[in-house]
Amino acid sequence: MAHLLVVEDDPALRGALVRALRDKGHAVATAPSGMAGLDAAVTSPPDLIVLDLGLPDVDGGQVLRMLRAVSDVPVIVATARDEEPEMVALLESGADDYIVKPFGAAQLDARIKAVLRRLGPLEAEEPLRVGGLTVDPMSREVTLDGRSLDLTPREFDLLAHLARRPGQVVSRRELLAEVWQQPLGGADKTVDVHLSWLRRKLGETAQSPRYLHTVRTVGVKLMAPEVG
Repeated sequence: MAHLLVVEDDPALRGALVRALRDKGHAVATAPSGMAGLDAAVTSPPDLIVLDLGLPDVDGGQVLRMLRAVSDVPVIVATARDEEPEMVALLESGADDYIVKPFGAAQLDARIKAVLRRLGPLEAEEPLRVGGLTVDPMSREVTLDGRSLDLTPREFDLLAHLARRPGQVVSRRELLAEVWQQPLGGADKTVDVHLSWLRRKLGETAQSPRYLHTVRTVGVKLMAPEVG
């Protein structure tokens, strides 16, 4: 059972979400506004927050940024907005996933479980080494030539998945299924955006790759840079 916080201003939708999520076995608290949600998240930290964007006092995107300043609790953004630039901005601001209204309770429950499973404890696993890159699944730390890299949780999961299969081409479909827990598919752009952020932190570009190599129409592979 997960302890959830639903931040939603619409009373009817809020009530429907509470009933549906409780039927799925979750404990659910609610907040009708952004500031009330922030207060609840800080005073009684939940396992995960379902955050609406169209709140009456503060836009949900701003709530997310304020929340990330004080907490790393997982957040799924629930919104009627489906414009790609806004979705990218929300992911970059620290959202762990997003779901577009209208959606069913089963879909939301599946995404909640996927996020919590992805962020849950890992079995003992040795550090993964590819060239000068070291990915430690246990400490969730990454170093490049001895220098620590500051990655978001999703960036780390993406890099770790590729590091477990060095030199192998991994499809976007597999990445969406294994890293984003979206086995029925999703937006390839989500993968591409996170790959671009990883490349930037690895000090490379898609045009001049060192570790991350795109195989057109197929996927991406992680491999050590060629010496000499």
